[in-house]
Amino acid sequence: MRTPYVLLRHVLGLLGAALLLGVQGVTPASAAENGEWAVYPAASRLGSRPYFYLSADPGTTVTDKVTVANKTTAPLTFLLYGADAYNTERDGGFAVRTRQEKQTGAGAWIRPELDRVTVPPRSAVTVPYTLTVPADAEPGDHPGALVALDERIARGGGAVALGVQRAVGARVYLRVGGPTVPALSVEDVTLDQDRPLVPGAGTSSAVLSYTLHNRGNVTLNPKVALKAQGVFGRTLLSRDLERLPAELLPRQRIRLTERWAGSPQLDWGEVTLTATAKDVRETGRVSFLALPWFPAAVLAAGALAGLLGLRIRRHRALST
Repeated sequence: MRTPYVLLRHVLGLLGAALLLGVQGVTPASAAENGEWAVYPAASRLGSRPYFYLSADPGTTVTDKVTVANKTTAPLTFLLYGADAYNTERDGGFAVRTRQEKQTGAGAWIRPELDRVTVPPRSAVTVPYTLTVPADAEPGDHPGALVALDERIARGGGAVALGVQRAVGARVYLRVGGPTVPALSVEDVTLDQDRPLVPGAGTSSAVLSYTLHNRGNVTLNPKVALKAQGVFGRTLLSRDLERLPAELLPRQRIRLTERWAGSPQLDWGEVTLTATAKDVRETGRVSFLALPWFPAAVLAAGALAGLLGLRIRRHRALST
């Protein structure tokens, strides 16, 4: 019986690393690369175009060129295709769709002149492409990438053979003409508390979870400020959050978490998240009650005992 073969999702190296390549000189400073090959906009001056920044109206076509550079000592063959971009669920990073996935935006509108190209060792090949915007395209940002997918499949051992195809993509920032509407919301704010049974007997912490949702049609660079207030409006915590996506793409939502070390063990209040970006400001809130379990259980047991005692006395009084 033949070992089953699983083709994993290829890894997309959408990085802006400032590395020198041995391909007839150097690649642009912000070229997307993985150490073996790079993909970047064709330019007359080195490093003048880190990404594709394009503007077009609905129903129009723009033309440009992409360069694929091979820094290895052997020829490499790539499949070229356009891909839509999205924010990853894990950390909101910039990622693009695979070749097998359906493209609905910039990825569907990009057409390289060659969909398969072989690049000689330590050389670069430049390929023209067109981007045709449909007449009914929505205005605003449509981010994507031009991807060079290595035809080779790296296989591993084990009971199930794993195959990995690698790819590198040059980002495409396309803005379609028309009204731009920035919109942002903070949704589904929750607070999960971890407290000791007895106040002061240990440390406490809480995990704040929330969703950032770009409801508009332009890319946003969000900032989020956290503020926690206790009884009588006392400020318990106030800080700007750091683990945020550099770019929140249109119509994307990401789930983020923030740990609150030293959260209150006995308090009652509210946590507020204020998200801001250019021309937008939105807030999300969640209330909390910090009540240690052991004292609460003792109080509940005392209240229950008192209630039972009262019923027993009433029953005896009615029986006499």
